[in-house]
Order: sequence, then C-alpha cells, then structure tokens
Amino acid sequence: LERDIIVWLPPDYNKDMQQSYPVLYMNDGQNIIDPATSSFGVDWQMDETATNLMMNNEMEKIIIVGINNSKERSTELDPTLKQGQQYMDFVINIIKPFIDNNYRTKPKAEYTAVGGSSMGGIMSFAMVWQYPQIFSKAIVMSPALKIDHIDYVSVVQNSNKPSTPVYFYIDNGGIGLEQKLQPGIDEMLQVLTKQHKFEQFTWVQDVDGRHSEAYWAKRLPQAFKILFPKITDNKNN
Repeated sequence: LERDIIVWLPPDYNKDMQQSYPVLYMNDGQNIIDPATSSFGVDWQMDETATNLMMNNEMEKIIIVGINNSKERSTELDPTLKQGQQYMDFVINIIKPFIDNNYRTKPKAEYTAVGGSSMGGIMSFAMVWQYPQIFSKAIVMSPALKIDHIDYVSVVQNSNKPSTPVYFYIDNGGIGLEQKLQPGIDEMLQVLTKQHKFEQFTWVQDVDGRHSEAYWAKRLPQAFKILFPKITDNKNN
C-alpha cells in the first residue's frame, strides 16, 4: 500500500558533499519525529536525540528513514504472515534502492540498520534475522515476539542463526502490556543464548516503563550509542 516516508539528514549533510552515511530504517515512521503525525500525539524525539548525540560526539552521524505504516499495520508488520514478508520485500527492493540512489549512503549491510517498537520491533528483529546481507543491526523495543497468534520465537528456534555478523539492541518495560510481552522476550533470549549460542545483542529492561512512545524515546539514546558508536574513520564505502 502507498505511504509516505520521512528522510532525516544529519547535521552538515549539505556541507561535506564527499561524506556518505550509514542508514537507519524505522518502522512506524510517522511516530519518530513529529508529535502531530504520531499515532498518540507523542513522538520518539528521534531528531532531537540524534542531533544532540551527534553534536556532542556521542554517536556516529547517520541518515534516518521513517517508513510510515498503512491501515494494514497489524498484518504488514507481522513477519509470520505473508503480508509481513511482502513488507520486507517492499523495504528491501523499493525503499532501500530509492534511498541509496538519492542520498549519500553507505549501502552495505554493515552500515544498514532497522528499528521499531511493538509490531515494528518484531519486524525489525525479523528483517535482520532473515536478511543479514541487507541489515546488520536492529533497534528492537518492546517487541511482540510471542503473543496471541504471533510466534516468531518458533521461527528463530527452527532456523539457523545469521551467517554474517549482526547485532540486536533489545529492550522492554515492565508495566501493562509490557508484562504480557515479557514471556515472549524471555523465550527469545533463551533460544538465542542457549540454542544458538548467540551473544551479539544487548537486552535492557526498564521495569517502570510502559508501552508508549514516551518510554521508547527515553531509552533511545542508549540504543543509538550502542548501535552507532562515534568513530573516527570517515572513509566512504
């Protein structure tokens, strides 16, 4: 389905025309920058957070692409459904090539990340797990990994871990819906660590956190600093 996308450019993007940048693709893009477009009137404050961290040399400069959801969000962000697989194909074969062709990106997987929360969180996890040749890291906040009819834990359980290096930043709260998501998150962490011997992830729990943009915004700085640490090597790739 048709939708808008948002492209946020880092400070000095238009000054240093020789520099290229990693890219973070965000699911539910309408919620990341503008409270006026956000589903519940509160945004992730991703632009302010990124700007502050970059200007203070606490994270690498990146391009952020927000992919707005459609009216079919519940199915297209579910990687266990056909529509979810089609959404991945849409991002990989339509949105990413468009961004790489129109902006100064570093297109290799090692410089390409994806992120989101709730259904956007499970989709972000799945995109890295299934397409490590495209995405090498993910921000996975309050993911709906195993709840109701959704079960991505079994998918991971019955598949091999990515053959190339990938990294997950995973976090969740502890109040309300977050409590219902916790068993699925616990199961996934157990499958990753015990079955796959997978160690390339960070898991953070905010026991007082609720299932909302305000709390995801609060935890965003640590995710940025972990996945996009400040580097001194500015070679283009």
